[in-house]
Amino acid sequence: MVQLIFFILIVGGGWLLYQRFVRDAEKLTARSRERGKERETGASGTLVKDPETGEYRVKRNDD
Repeated sequence: MVQLIFFILIVGGGWLLYQRFVRDAEKLTARSRERGKERETGASGTLVKDPETGEYRVKRNDD
């Protein structure tokens, strides 16, 4: 019984690490695409609309 619980914990931990890895990889891929698109168009940033004020501002990547 202890071995089964240990195995379940190992598999669960591995699954969580895998999900985190995939999520981080998707973020990096999206950033890379944005930067590539900015390089192609010569843009210096991406504008985003503030939902409260309706004003546009340059998107900041707060890491």
